Amino acid sequence: MQTFDFSQKDILALTAEDIAKLASRLEADDYDSAFDSLRDWHLLRALAFQRPETVEPYIYLLDLEAYDEA
Repeated sequence: MQTFDFSQKDILALTAEDIAKLASRLEADDYDSAFDSLRDWHLLRALAFQRPETVEPYIYLLDLEAYDEA
């Protein structure tokens, strides 16, 4: 089983240019394996939770929905 762990240091080290490239790869969806795309998706998701302002233009790539836990 593949796991994707990104440290806070990893997340903080990403620049706006890095995030734009990440989003571009996800948008193109041209990966050699599903695991490569899944890794990028999990990284963007981690960014969305830890640095939400950086992924605002790319949030549509995550297809996140609000869930009512009540």
